[in-house]
Amino acid sequence: MHTSGQSEPRGSSALAAFSFGMAGSVSDAVVLQYVGFETKGTVREYAFTLRGSGGESSPYFVTIANAAFVEHRVRYQDAPDICSIRLHRELATHTDHLSSSHFFVTDAELADYKSAHTPKPKPKGYADSDDKWS
Repeated sequence: MHTSGQSEPRGSSALAAFSFGMAGSVSDAVVLQYVGFETKGTVREYAFTLRGSGGESSPYFVTIANAAFVEHRVRYQDAPDICSIRLHRELATHTDHLSSSHFFVTDAELADYKSAHTPKPKPKGYADSDDKWS
């Protein structure tokens, strides 16, 4: 398994703490940690560990099809962040108990991520330099 010591996406952290429910306090927080990935056949599987406030931990796995990387629908450096977002969505939706420990990132989720993280083009006629103000 490749560890998170390798290149991680900008702006993301290997650890993410969050609380369940409205009355959550820091002591109720759980920590989601990215552990690494493995290439398994036609997918890359990203491993996470969810650590509860009581010290218990649970493994979770999120996969992305290798074809998505080859077809440039996702960048390798973005994959841990995309998988983390997917897992956070599941945890937020099912605060009592997840029905599975394995999840798959869909093409729609990849498209949404790419759209949200692609820089918007600057309007025509926009000048980057301060020359026109001199």
